[in-house]
Amino acid sequence: MKKIIAISGLVLLFSGVYGQKKFSGNPLFPGWYADPEGVIFDKTYWIYPTYSAPYERQVFMDAFSSKDLVQWTKHEKILDTAAVKWARRALWAPAIIKKDNRYFLFFGANDIQNDRETGGIGVAVAAQPQGPFKDYLGHPLVDRFHNGAQPIDQFVFKDKDGAYYLIYGGWRHCNIARLKDDFTGFIPFPDGGVFREITPEKYVEGPVMFIRKGKYYFMWSEGGWTGPDYSVAYAVADSPLGPFKRAGKILQQDPKIATGAGHHSVIQVPGRDEWYIIYHRRPLAEKDGNSRETCIERLYFNSDGTIRPVVLTNSGVPARPLR
Repeated sequence: MKKIIAISGLVLLFSGVYGQKKFSGNPLFPGWYADPEGVIFDKTYWIYPTYSAPYERQVFMDAFSSKDLVQWTKHEKILDTAAVKWARRALWAPAIIKKDNRYFLFFGANDIQNDRETGGIGVAVAAQPQGPFKDYLGHPLVDRFHNGAQPIDQFVFKDKDGAYYLIYGGWRHCNIARLKDDFTGFIPFPDGGVFREITPEKYVEGPVMFIRKGKYYFMWSEGGWTGPDYSVAYAVADSPLGPFKRAGKILQQDPKIATGAGHHSVIQVPGRDEWYIIYHRRPLAEKDGNSRETCIERLYFNSDGTIRPVVLTNSGVPARPLR
């Protein structure tokens, strides 16, 4: 059954139950948001994005939750610079993980350009996924350039042996470092080094890692974030340390849909080989670099484990409650 309603001269078409959407639509929620971190906590989908605005206005972070990928609830200002005394602007690219019934939110701040500036990658903690989050360390976790990597765009990866890794880096360099179990610092590798570079060909920023069928999938963003060439590529290895050989590009602009598609995350439906990619893109009519929206598509794999190119849509994905 279909119902049609008119609001302010517009005609809206609903399928099924009155007012109930069957597809998420893209963008997922209103507002300019980028660099989305998608995760599942307790049968609820969560997205933690960057508030997309000029750097001086990026002083807080919002979060969004959903039971079905369709209806989203906004949680305002889960973290802001008032809770992180050393951070003053450019709160970027949150990454979150649950450990010991606490939620650890890793974030970039201040967009530092050299080792003399204050900022880098910080950690905040909360008792619930919607916060409020408070500074965990009182100082940045990473506040220097190692191997040429700007300390931004952090991703926290839990390996199958229980080890936690921080994977991060801008300026075309990517590092991996093993975190201490309490996330207060790092455990050196057997060779004594702490920050190991794993930069693949054409890497720019936005690293993501996950395991599928025993293989380590490493993904990243390429191109310039303000331009139409922003995109996502990937590699596959047998270890989180690589080596990672670029396999190809799987997410990029569609001149009929949107430009600047990139800086993503990946979620898996628990217990199923069902995957989604959450990313940002720029509407065709927008020229401002900060005009970015958070979107979602299905992520499909071929029988040989390679990833199929993602098809950009305006419809998004069907409702997917977690049971």
